[in-house]
Amino acid sequence: MFSKIMVPVDMAHLDHLRPTLEVAADLGRHYGVPVAYVGVTAETPTAMAHNPAEFSARMKEFAAGQAEKHGIVAEGHGYPSHDPAIDLNKTLLKAIGDIGADLVVIASHLPNITDRIWPSHGGDIAYHARVSVFVVRIQGGA
Repeated sequence: MFSKIMVPVDMAHLDHLRPTLEVAADLGRHYGVPVAYVGVTAETPTAMAHNPAEFSARMKEFAAGQAEKHGIVAEGHGYPSHDPAIDLNKTLLKAIGDIGADLVVIASHLPNITDRIWPSHGGDIAYHARVSVFVVRIQGGA
């Protein structure tokens, strides 16, 4: 049914992503398809990496760890952005096409009043993506 699963990953909040990572790995195993972990980083140095190339290497390492842990085929992709706070959703939508994903498994916080002004990343991706999107609700606001 699916040929590739994409999972947006915020390396600074991995502790909140455990349920999302489990769901994606389970689906990857079930369908026998690769899981592509995608992170978006600034083009300038951050706490996660000094530059986009280093960030991409960290994403590949993260994917290798997920592959070993869950017994799946995985790949890691780092996408640079001029301003990830503004461009995150646009960059993730581009990644869906670049990677050839036909399912996105994305974390989202529980809905709250501010979602009427600023939609969640998961909600925005689900609204704009041309592929299936599985939104995993995260307790505690990831």
